[in-house]
Amino acid sequence: MKAAVFVEPGKIEVQERPQPTIQQPTDAIIRVIRACVCGSDLWWYRGLKQREVNSTVGHEAIGIVEQVGAAVQNVQPGDFVIVPFTHGCGHCAACRAGFEGNCVNEEPGLNPGYQAQYLRFTNAHWALVKIPGQPEDYDEEQLNSLLTLSDVMATGYHAAMSAQVQAGDTVAIVGDGAVGLCAVIAAKLQGAQRIITLSHHTKRAQLAQKFGATDIVSMRDEAAIQAVLKLTDQAGVDAVLECVGTEQAVSMAVKIARAGAVIGRVGLPQNSQMNTNDLFWGNIGLRGGIASVTKYDRQRLLAAVLKREINPGQVFTHKFTLDQIQAAYEAMDQRQAIKSLVIVNQ
Repeated sequence: MKAAVFVEPGKIEVQERPQPTIQQPTDAIIRVIRACVCGSDLWWYRGLKQREVNSTVGHEAIGIVEQVGAAVQNVQPGDFVIVPFTHGCGHCAACRAGFEGNCVNEEPGLNPGYQAQYLRFTNAHWALVKIPGQPEDYDEEQLNSLLTLSDVMATGYHAAMSAQVQAGDTVAIVGDGAVGLCAVIAAKLQGAQRIITLSHHTKRAQLAQKFGATDIVSMRDEAAIQAVLKLTDQAGVDAVLECVGTEQAVSMAVKIARAGAVIGRVGLPQNSQMNTNDLFWGNIGLRGGIASVTKYDRQRLLAAVLKREINPGQVFTHKFTLDQIQAAYEAMDQRQAIKSLVIVNQ
């Protein structure tokens, strides 16, 4: 089969790899229909994070179940499924509490390579999310939106849920990448009355407004903080959705939050150090982490896409084939694309 492989920073290529096989009774083999490039992929692509050379890549997909292990009963060959980046078992303490992103029965460091024609998915019995019908039953718009449910839409929603966004709230979104844009959708789903997006890019800001942002703050650093405070009569916002992960972004989130607010942090951490004293002095809460993809998809997000209540697939601004995977990464790296869609199998 064809699979995208990390060669060195700045270089991804398609190679022939053995097709995966069932190794555990809880496995499924998925024929990938669509995959995509994540902003978190850029850290090792840019050489800012270590990754094993010649490893397969990608963690977001939708596809068709080809085979299942003996313990898999919830899905069967032929099912059309969302393939989450999480692999929750559904029965450990973390999964039962609703945090399958922290499943204790997920294989450590598992990343079988979703940017490939086939992949092996573990804990398939519980973690895969069935989509009614088959890919041909959906138009391009819905297929793209279904793909976002494997990661970015669920992650944006996790930010809103972690920040405890309520109807009528004023919410700020730090980050205008695909996750930040999906967080706008999530805040609106939760009934936020005012959604302030911090964005320095015209096209991203326009999409944020299309998704429901009421205010755009285009300034940077201290000027951005002061602009948000001015919009809220110096009180700060009721909730902050932090979708970047840098120390600067978290610090900004703290400074624009009102007393007693909660920050929902889903940006992949890029610095292990942060000053928590400002949280104390503002009575500000900080929650977040790895999204609960399967749970959120089943509870709300899949139905919202099927009803066309939300259309997060608009974050895919550029489309590529698997053979064009290098160009897909370059488009993201050079900020030409908000998110790159990869067509794998038709």
